[in-house]
Amino acid sequence: MNDLSKAIEITTATHPGMVRSHNEDSISADAATGLAVLADGMGGYNAGEVASGIAVAMISAELKKALAAVGGEIDAATAERLVGEHSVRANNAIFQAAQNQAQYAGMGTTLVVALWHDNSLVVGHIGDSRLYRFRENKLEQVTRDHSLLQEQIDSGLITKAQARHSQNKNLVTRAVGIDPEVEAEVHSYPVQTGDIYLLCSDGLNDMVTDEDMELTLSSLQANLPLAAAQLVQQANDNGGRDNVSVILVRVLKSFPARAGLVDRLKSWLR
Repeated sequence: MNDLSKAIEITTATHPGMVRSHNEDSISADAATGLAVLADGMGGYNAGEVASGIAVAMISAELKKALAAVGGEIDAATAERLVGEHSVRANNAIFQAAQNQAQYAGMGTTLVVALWHDNSLVVGHIGDSRLYRFRENKLEQVTRDHSLLQEQIDSGLITKAQARHSQNKNLVTRAVGIDPEVEAEVHSYPVQTGDIYLLCSDGLNDMVTDEDMELTLSSLQANLPLAAAQLVQQANDNGGRDNVSVILVRVLKSFPARAGLVDRLKSWLR
């Protein structure tokens, strides 16, 4: 099995916030397999944490199993397919649980899945939980929210500045488990040594501006656990109106797939 634990460093932090009595976010991260999963649950009494828990547990377990079957060596197309397929399976499981048990009716969750392989990152997402990339001291949002607010921004109805004060912040247009079918938006990106990736629930970006997140990562990038703790603290200091979860992933060194390396060597020798 290809072990990425020396190539990437991962730290996580989650907190119920200053208003909510319990935490409906779920997170999982494993440096060895290069996998991080974050979900922000929604629904009735405790049902949100059930939905996010199912999504994170299923996707983490199934993707690790699929990676183990091929020794961790996959190409971009396979990685994208696996992330998309297992997101759909999680949707099916949550939807069926909600149909079959009255206390779970209407439950759902957002989702961000990040899989590092062969000097690349595959990101799948559904809803308004986000993935950002911090590169050369600049923070950039990689995912695009599936939300009413994002649609209003895209259509020119409101500006990004106005969106920060909108009442429609939590209205997602796509979620896991709400409908019988959903499609994850999946993309691949090349990574560079020194990159830091931030996965977060909207409890962070609703409370902390991108500029303040960038400043925190710039000043604390040498200490990921401290940076993660500080981001959560900032969200809570600013009101902490929602659960807040953070996964930070730093690329320590290049991690080409062994099969890919062999292919490249062959091409050089031709």
